[in-house]
Amino acid sequence: MAENSLLSRLDGIEARFQEVATLITDPAVIADMKRYVKLTKEYKDLEKLTSATRRYRDLLGNIDEAKEMLATETDDEIRAMAREQLDQAQADIPRLEEEIKLLLIPADPEDGKNAIVEIRGGTGGDEAAIFAGDLFKMYSKYCESKGWQVSVTSFSEGAAGGFKEIVFAVTGDNVYGTLKYESGVHRVQRVPATETQGRVHTSAATVAVLPEAEEFDVEINEGEIKWDTFRSGGAGGQNVNKVESGVRLRYMWRNPNTGVTEEILIECTETRDQPKNKERALSRLRTFIYDKEHQKYLDDIASRRKTMVSTGDRSAKIRTYNYPQGRITDHRINYTIYNLQAFVDGDIQDCIDHLIIAENAEKLKEASL
Repeated sequence: MAENSLLSRLDGIEARFQEVATLITDPAVIADMKRYVKLTKEYKDLEKLTSATRRYRDLLGNIDEAKEMLATETDDEIRAMAREQLDQAQADIPRLEEEIKLLLIPADPEDGKNAIVEIRGGTGGDEAAIFAGDLFKMYSKYCESKGWQVSVTSFSEGAAGGFKEIVFAVTGDNVYGTLKYESGVHRVQRVPATETQGRVHTSAATVAVLPEAEEFDVEINEGEIKWDTFRSGGAGGQNVNKVESGVRLRYMWRNPNTGVTEEILIECTETRDQPKNKERALSRLRTFIYDKEHQKYLDDIASRRKTMVSTGDRSAKIRTYNYPQGRITDHRINYTIYNLQAFVDGDIQDCIDHLIIAENAEKLKEASL
C-alpha cells in the first residue's frame, strides 16, 4: 500500500528528532557555532516532519478503527459516527501525504539566508538603465510588503535615470529562498521616454540573487586586508565630500576551484559612517568569496536536478514585461497575467508562488514520491 511505502520512509524520524533535541542542549555543541546552527536548522525541519508524521499515523489509526467499527457494530448511531470518521480521515490523507512528501525532500541549505541582489542594465542603453531602476523599485516595494529590510550597498546611475548597476542587501525571514527565483534576464517591451516616434523597444536587465554569507561560512584573514579611505561623491550634502567616509578594501584570495590567486577590490560609500561602510564592505567580501567557493556545489546540484525553474542561471531569459499589452510572462512556467502595473508596484508574490509550486513538483518527481 502507498501508506506503507510512505511510512517506511518515515522510520527513524522521531528518534532522530529526539537525538537532535538532546544535542542542541549539549554545552560542547553550543560552543561549536557552526555545528550548533546546523543542528538547530535540522531540529526545526524535523519538528515539522515529526508533527506531520504523528498526524499521519493518527489518521491511519482512525481509518482502521472506523473500518473495524463498521465491520462489527450493529448500532446505527455508532455506525454513522464511524462512517463520518472514516470519510473525514480518508479526505485528509491525500493532503497530509503531499505535505509529508515535500517535507521529506531536503531543503536548500541556502534558503533561510539573507540575500545580496545585483541588478545591471543590459542591452538597450539608457532604457535598460531606466528598466533596472524600475526593477529595483519593484523589489523594494515587494520587500517592504514582506517586512524585509533593504540596504543599498553600491550603485552607478544611468545618464537618463535608473541605474547602470545597483547592489543591495535584503534582510529578513527566508529571503534567499524566496528571491532566488528572480535570477536571470528580465526583458521589457515598451516605448522609451526618449523615443520620439512612439516605437516599441526591447531592452533587458540582469538580476543576480546571491545568498549572503555569514561570518563562519568563510574564513578571511582580516590582517591581510588592505584598507583605503576616500571622500565619497554624489548626493548627500556637504559632509559627503568633506569627510573620508568611503572605504576601499583589497584582499588577495586563492580560488580553491582554480588554484589561482586573485585580488578582490570592493568599495562602499553607502553611509557617512566609515566603520559602518567597513562592516558592509566586509560583508560583501564574505559574500563574494562564499559565492565563488560554493559555485561548484551549485553547479553539481543544477546538473543533478535540471528543474525547469532555473534559480541559478543568470543568463536565462526568465520574464518579459510587455507594457503595450499590460502583460507579464514568466517563460519558465508559461505564467502570463495582465496586471503589469500592480506587478511592477511590487505585487509579485503570486508569480513566485507558482514558481515554487512548479519546482516542488519537479522535486517530487525526481524523488519518486
